[in-house]
Amino acid sequence: MLALVCTLVLAFASAGELVNQVYTIPADEWRYVDLGVGQRPALVEAEYEVRAGSDQVRLAVMRRDDLEHLREGLAHGVVEATEPGRSGKLTCQVRPPGEYVVVVDNRDDRAAVVRLRIRLDFPPAAGALPERLSPQRRLTVILVSFAAFFAIVTWSGRKLLPPVRR
Repeated sequence: MLALVCTLVLAFASAGELVNQVYTIPADEWRYVDLGVGQRPALVEAEYEVRAGSDQVRLAVMRRDDLEHLREGLAHGVVEATEPGRSGKLTCQVRPPGEYVVVVDNRDDRAAVVRLRIRLDFPPAAGALPERLSPQRRLTVILVSFAAFFAIVTWSGRKLLPPVRR
């Protein structure tokens, strides 16, 4: 249910922070966050900082298919990855079709407490209306709206007033 809510929020947002949490990654393990971008292209900005423990942590953005290969211990691809260290940042564009994840990988023999931040930015769709109207267009929309409103009120008044006067 929570995943559905997150996906719906992301579907209607133009930009936003997906994750800003602290995770504990056990020694020689990894964890992932589903980006939930669906069929929309997105700019992924991810960064991490090790608060305690390992200094061999890295981030990787990969397709969900590659995550399954990683889970099975097979060769897998990555879209973008950081170098292992105590902190890092990556920015990459993910394009559909496909599902993507961000993997936090700890390949050290010590656990790591990691602060992870992931931000998604969705570019406007081709042919979409501009987010803001120019002042002239705003004035035009307001004037046309007022004119339509007063025309409807006048027409309704003319139709309703004679029966009321009788």
